Amino acid sequence: MSALAALAIFLVAFFFIATEKADKVKVVLIAAGLMAVLGLVPGAGVFFSEHEGIDWNVIFLLLGMMIIVGVIKQTGVFDYLAIWAAKRSKGHPYRLMVMLMVITAIASPFLDNVTTIMLVAPVTIVVCNRLRIPAQPYLIAEVLASNIGGAATLIGDPPNIIIGSRAGLTFNDFLVHMAPIVVIIFAVFVVFTRVLFRSSFQYNAEHVAEVMALQERRAITDPRLLVRCLVVLAAVVAGFGLHAVVHVEPSIVALVGAGVMLLVSRVSVSEVLREVEWPTLVFFMGLFVMVAGLVHTGVIASIGEWAVDTLGNDYFAAATALLFGSSVLGAFFDNIPYVATTAPIVEGLVAQAPDPQTGQALWWAFALGADFGGNGTAVAASANVVAIGIAARNGHKISFWQFTRYGIVVTVLSTLMAWVYVWLRYFT
Repeated sequence: MSALAALAIFLVAFFFIATEKADKVKVVLIAAGLMAVLGLVPGAGVFFSEHEGIDWNVIFLLLGMMIIVGVIKQTGVFDYLAIWAAKRSKGHPYRLMVMLMVITAIASPFLDNVTTIMLVAPVTIVVCNRLRIPAQPYLIAEVLASNIGGAATLIGDPPNIIIGSRAGLTFNDFLVHMAPIVVIIFAVFVVFTRVLFRSSFQYNAEHVAEVMALQERRAITDPRLLVRCLVVLAAVVAGFGLHAVVHVEPSIVALVGAGVMLLVSRVSVSEVLREVEWPTLVFFMGLFVMVAGLVHTGVIASIGEWAVDTLGNDYFAAATALLFGSSVLGAFFDNIPYVATTAPIVEGLVAQAPDPQTGQALWWAFALGADFGGNGTAVAASANVVAIGIAARNGHKISFWQFTRYGIVVTVLSTLMAWVYVWLRYFT
């Protein structure tokens, strides 16, 4: 009965989020409150459990990076990069989109995709404002590119970190097994965007001429502050890359980096805090509590156990179910708590595999499905929610369905290509 109540609350909340009949922050707070009042979450444990509660690592990673971006923004470097990108693309919309997607996809495997979006999105908004074109298609394309590119490495996407830890997979394992298909899918995606966003490409020669006449170096308002910020940012990025070695969580790295950034910049703390996307952070906390209700009442575990029982010893069918199932479920539940909950089920399935290669194939199918499922809807991955929050704050609102209609197409395409890859590489 409790499982049905938790599922009902989640589905009703998701309906209001998807249809935008009510503010999404209000919806998740009410849904989270109902989960708590009805005892569908583990009491006070919802504030302390990673698997059945709020993942504070994600929340504080976002907070730290929002503060860092807020300080960097005051140097004028985002204007500089925006003018540079516009001039390099000569204002041609598709060329500009490809440039921004490539930058995003290259950065995402080495930064987590949330951090990448937080750095690239402000540049995108500035360049679109300069060219007087809608920013929404470019932001959506970047998020999709980030979720694809981030799948290539252990540290590129939070679900990969969870899977790597659970399965004992290394950074090099992800490079060898995930990077090849990610490169292929991204290349196809870049070509596909020409068709997918064709109605959004606008070219205005007058506005392009205005931008081409600008001197990007003049956009830098405080060169000394920029140097300090870049040194701190480089240290933070290095910390992200080494977190598995030094055993310091990315959230701690981001918070320390934010504190150092505020210290060396001497900017007004209150002014920087106004740049923080507080509604986005609250939305994430409410969403984690909603998912905690599904975990605590056994809804997600039941789905996983049913799949294991149904598949039996057909491991190709198991890999197929993990790939497509994770892609579908990951599109509706944030893929971080989904992966954290489902990983033990996959581990049990892998333990029954007849050989190590078959077992690893199940892990890779799971990882590919979870990563690419993150493109499925506007709330499927952290990067999606962050980008939509930044867009709304800057007057470029992206609706749930505006994002999702593109995300579904890319998810289907990516998942089908990943399925062929798994079949050819591990089962033929």
